[in-house]
Amino acid sequence: MGYLTTHVLDTAQGRPGQDIKIEVIRINGSERQVIKTVTTNDDGRCDSPILEGDDFVTGEYELVFHAGDYLRAQGFKADEPRFLDVIPLRFGVSDASEHYHVPLLVSPYSYSTYRGS
Repeated sequence: MGYLTTHVLDTAQGRPGQDIKIEVIRINGSERQVIKTVTTNDDGRCDSPILEGDDFVTGEYELVFHAGDYLRAQGFKADEPRFLDVIPLRFGVSDASEHYHVPLLVSPYSYSTYRGS
């Protein structure tokens, strides 16, 4: 069975992004349904797969990272509204039997992602 994981890395400070709220959203056409909310641990990961088994199906998803709250807590000063606050990463799952790893590398003014394994 496939599953979904993530890992948040704070590239400005060179460490994991901990205590970041992530909303997991399933996309169905124009409908967006929040199916789960998780928080990263001290290593910037979730303690278990975000989705797995019957909950992980083929389709479109978003992971919505509340990075602005994390950056504020880290003491990064910025004008409001922040350049980066809530970061949605939309991706497709074409084979729900595989592992999809969707990490976020974030700093106050940039982010990147990729499909890891």
